[in-house]
Amino acid sequence: MEERVFADEFRKGFWQEEDFLAFLERREENSEWGKVKSNEIRFYPIEEGHQISAMLEEKLRETGKANVFEDTLEHTRLILKVKEDLYPVRSCAIKTILERARISGNALNKVQKAELAQILNYCMGVAGGDALLRFCEDKISAVHGGDASDYAVLETPELFRRTVEYLQDNFSGYTFAGASYDHSIATAVWSLENQDSLLQEYRESLQKHGLPNQEIQLGLRLTTSDTGQSGANLYPMIFFGSEARNIPLGSALKLQHKNKADLAKFDEQLNLLYAQYSKALGNMQSLMDVYVLYPINAMLGVMKRVGVPKRYAMEVSEDFRIQNGNAPCSVYEVYLQIAEVIYLMQCEGIDGSKIVQMEENIARAVHLRWKDYDIAGEYHW
Repeated sequence: MEERVFADEFRKGFWQEEDFLAFLERREENSEWGKVKSNEIRFYPIEEGHQISAMLEEKLRETGKANVFEDTLEHTRLILKVKEDLYPVRSCAIKTILERARISGNALNKVQKAELAQILNYCMGVAGGDALLRFCEDKISAVHGGDASDYAVLETPELFRRTVEYLQDNFSGYTFAGASYDHSIATAVWSLENQDSLLQEYRESLQKHGLPNQEIQLGLRLTTSDTGQSGANLYPMIFFGSEARNIPLGSALKLQHKNKADLAKFDEQLNLLYAQYSKALGNMQSLMDVYVLYPINAMLGVMKRVGVPKRYAMEVSEDFRIQNGNAPCSVYEVYLQIAEVIYLMQCEGIDGSKIVQMEENIARAVHLRWKDYDIAGEYHW
């Protein structure tokens, strides 16, 4: 068994493209999809003295996988039974299980596992329709809706392989900049060198506004998930400065795992990339022509609006104050400073999935009405 890849908290980073693609292929070989009737699914708690719990523990120990049982005991403490088969439930499956059971609420986090299992069993019993199960590395990773209009499977290794092939054919000089995998999400980033034609107008705008216009490269992130955390999403970005800080450009190309989405539709998204960069860079250029009178307040207000945690918001705003004061400036300059949150998270070794979510949150700031946050006085979070 490779490392502790079965573990709920398993995470792995990659710096070689071929290593990442090979890893995804191995995960797919150890995974499968299965469709069952929703009312055939039953949940049971892992607890001492429970017959189903003892049966699963014995089964895993006999096959040399006692650590799979122990890991589940530390996390969800739930078992999924379908027909006569028993499977440990992985943490990332809880979101889709609740969605399939059509229930939600913070109170579910507070009930005992035996009570939660009873609630889930009742709701699954009346849910109707099919459920699409994701089996991965000896656990259940997702329980999607299995009807035709519900979840559409887009195989993760194929999405990344097609993206690599597209970059090879259309962006000469591209380089792999890193990737990460956990059971909820897989993501990779590429740097796109030699794209002067796309960047020319952007660089001219920077020069016109007296802003740094050197050491700029385009970047691309692909993010996808088999567990309902993400669609097959392509995120244009910029690598900026000598340290290649990544700046989200917004204008993502998103393909949800729904409505019979397939690889042909993903290829269509890839073919839109060139035009998407032009659109996204145009949006960034427009930020250079919008000014705020109170950049610190505007920065803090926007960060709160898009979901940046307070501790990061205070740090990057204070850094901006030290370097630039609080004199009026362009929204573009403020946006670049907000993007420093991503760098702080990377320095702290924050999970790749959380960094991806933060990039998406920050990118929303491109399309906000900044004047609504340009307010005088002391800002109160």
